Amino acid sequence: MIKKLSLEEREALLSELTDWTLANDRDAITRSFKFRSFNQAFGFMTRVALQAEKLDHHPEWFNVYNRVDVTLTTHDCDGLSERDSKLARFMDKAAASMG
Repeated sequence: MIKKLSLEEREALLSELTDWTLANDRDAITRSFKFRSFNQAFGFMTRVALQAEKLDHHPEWFNVYNRVDVTLTTHDCDGLSERDSKLARFMDKAAASMG
């Protein structure tokens, strides 16, 4: 069973992932990534998709040209879990490596 993050774990996560914010309408975190081009944004999405499959945790996302808007939540526990933490960290590293 997947466990929802405690209040302390959630606060620690948000203090570490400074570019992510809590969603207003549900227990989720969101972030918007901007890239130089559509090709770079699509490459980012491809890298994330491969990692998401490995983690068995898939983002909710929306792409327009060079922007990728992401929402992470764990449907199995109806809120934030360690899965969201892992995928958010991976996304931050992937985006940073694309310079």
